[in-house]
Amino acid sequence: MTTNYKRWRALFLFCLGVFGGTAFCMKWMEGDLHQNGQLFTIIGLEISYSKEKLAAILGALDPSVKTILRYHLSFDFAFMAGVYPGIAALCMMGREKTVNLPARRILFAAASLQIVAWVCDIAENLYLFNWINEPTIGDEFGRYHLAVYTKWVIALVAVLIAIPFAVRKKKAW
Repeated sequence: MTTNYKRWRALFLFCLGVFGGTAFCMKWMEGDLHQNGQLFTIIGLEISYSKEKLAAILGALDPSVKTILRYHLSFDFAFMAGVYPGIAALCMMGREKTVNLPARRILFAAASLQIVAWVCDIAENLYLFNWINEPTIGDEFGRYHLAVYTKWVIALVAVLIAIPFAVRKKKAW
């Protein structure tokens, strides 16, 4: 193993720890996210709820649930610090295990794009923080969904590209 690979692996493992710890905390809070006796999900807020349903949920939250949702979003910022650098490190680990120049470039690009995914995730959280305070959702709902979909596509594509390269035993191809 090269020194670069070992460094990327160390970063990946650190990020995996941050990811795991913050994911545990956020999952623990999810059971308290309810509005009018109905649980709602963060993934629903991100992807599946309509503009009207999102506004209805955020507009009718009890103060205690608003606080929990704010805590959840705050933990999400720490979660991001584990996820996106971790994905970038995974891509770079895969890059270290290949000699194929186009594959190396693709993996580097996928790693670099994690900055864009991270910025999109930050924007998503800021939209949600604003809507918790003022649940009137205007034209920004389209931009919100664009940020959500962009971060998911960039992150998932990078992981799917990187894993086959990163799990190899030796440098090849």
